[in-house]
Order: sequence, then C-alpha cells, then structure tokens
Amino acid sequence: MGKTRSLVTAAFLAAVLVASKFALDGLPNIELVSLLVILYTLEYPRLAVPAVYTYVFVYGLLNGFGIWWFPQLYIWAVLMLFARLMRQNRSVLLWALLSGLFGLCYGALYAVSYAVMNGGIAAGVAWWVTGIPFDLLHGAGNFVVALLLYKPLRYCLQRTKQLGPQA
Repeated sequence: MGKTRSLVTAAFLAAVLVASKFALDGLPNIELVSLLVILYTLEYPRLAVPAVYTYVFVYGLLNGFGIWWFPQLYIWAVLMLFARLMRQNRSVLLWALLSGLFGLCYGALYAVSYAVMNGGIAAGVAWWVTGIPFDLLHGAGNFVVALLLYKPLRYCLQRTKQLGPQA
C-alpha cells in the first residue's frame, strides 16, 4: 500500500470511529469504537495505531482536552495489544468476550489515570467503584454489539481492502 493510500485509509478509519462515537452518544455506554478498534487491529494492523490516535486527537478537539482525555492515550493501546495477541482467534464468541471484558474494565483502566492526577489510589478506587454500574452496561453493550456486528463489519473491511485501488 502506497504512502498516500495509507494516509487516506487511516484518515477514513479514524473518521468512521469519530462518526460511530457521535452517532451513538445518546445511548449510555453503547458504542462501536471498541469493536472497530479490534477489527482495525486485525484487518489493518499497520494503520490501526494512526487511525485510533487520530480518532483520540479529534475526539479531544471536539470535546475539549481535559483530564478525561489523557486515559484515552493508553486505554485504546491496551485493547489493540490484546487484539493483536489474539489475532489467530476465529471465534466470534471470543471476540465478543474480549470486547465485553474491555468494556467491563474500562472504568478500572480509567481509574489509574484518575488516581495519578486526582489524589491517589483511594480517589481512583472510589471513582472506579461509583462507575461500576456504567461499566456493567458498557461490558454488556460491547459484548452484544460484537456478537451481532463482528462478522458483518469484518466482512465489510475485508471487502473494502479487496475492492480498493491496487497499489
């Protein structure tokens, strides 16, 4: 893949992340970003990092860079790492479990940054514990979304790669 094509593809993948995030913002902790990050890591391994971090930057631009933004810098890296380690997996159920577990752990991952920036471990644990109901919903939502959409979205990404201009 040429440099220009890679740049345009990464930008498009990031735009899809941003659009999907805003499209579902009205639903509490129901999102496509986690599944898309997994799929980008599997289908576009060299473009996943630039696409995800472009998304993170644009999301910060659109919502304001605050303390909430800094955990985004490592949270998505954790998901990409696990997806990369599990890349040989072919089970939709296992991908749904990874996505669900990530949603369930999202608040705990976030709490690390909160503890560092806002008063120590006790503050981080208190913040995490108060968010557990949202993490439960996030985990369940991620599981269901991945279970239903993993195959069709992966097929779309694979088909897009096949139909794109040949380098």
